[in-house]
Amino acid sequence: MKKLLFLGDSVTDAGRDFENDRELGHGYVKMIAEQLGKEDVTVINRGVSANRVADLHRRIEADALSLAPDVVTIMIGINDTWFSFSRWEDTSVTAFKEVYRVILSRIKEETNAELVLMEPFVLPYPEDRKEWRGDLDPKIGAVRELAAEFGATLIPLDGLMNALAIKHGPTYLAEDGVHPTKAGHERIASIWLEFTK
Repeated sequence: MKKLLFLGDSVTDAGRDFENDRELGHGYVKMIAEQLGKEDVTVINRGVSANRVADLHRRIEADALSLAPDVVTIMIGINDTWFSFSRWEDTSVTAFKEVYRVILSRIKEETNAELVLMEPFVLPYPEDRKEWRGDLDPKIGAVRELAAEFGATLIPLDGLMNALAIKHGPTYLAEDGVHPTKAGHERIASIWLEFTK
């Protein structure tokens, strides 16, 4: 039985029930599990709303290492950008990358898991989201560099979601530029399946 673990923030969390380990929320993780239903896999969602890379680091033991996963998918970083605008909490790209590197090093050293890194993304709606690019783009660059460094599968979600936003309009995928609609989650699930097959 292959164990697939998903780590991240509210995009991954998607309203999951923290009291029930088997409950996957209503987002892309659940949709992936449904697609893989006939395969011999266990899907685990450990997304936590509002998490930044430092929060993920703090819970890495309980929510990743202790579960002995076979594949770990991580999507983290949008809150590191968001909070720098909403709470004036600056997260430098250097700090972001170093903490992310520690997380990946521990997973590599303490499990046999394959790594899948999904870029954090933001769509250009509302208008102020466009200002986030200057902060988010270097963090996306860091995720790409870490994927290369650790031999991880990289899912270039930011570019793919923005391309879809040009085609369908950003609110079709995420009404606030960040939190996916049902259609947005469906696209993320299909992108994940495409890149990991």
